[in-house]
Amino acid sequence: MARNKPFAKKKRLNKVTKQNKRVPVWVVMRTNRKTNSHPKRHMWRRSKLQR
Repeated sequence: MARNKPFAKKKRLNKVTKQNKRVPVWVVMRTNRKTNSHPKRHMWRRSKLQR
């Protein structure tokens, strides 16, 4: 990817980067491990962003 990115694209990438976190431990505990995967997680090498 280019080093100089348009600001709008940079903003979108930043938002998705913030979303790329694991489910908090307290949520996993509260749901008795029914919710332990995050639908918006991605690994930057393996899969590209969901549109």
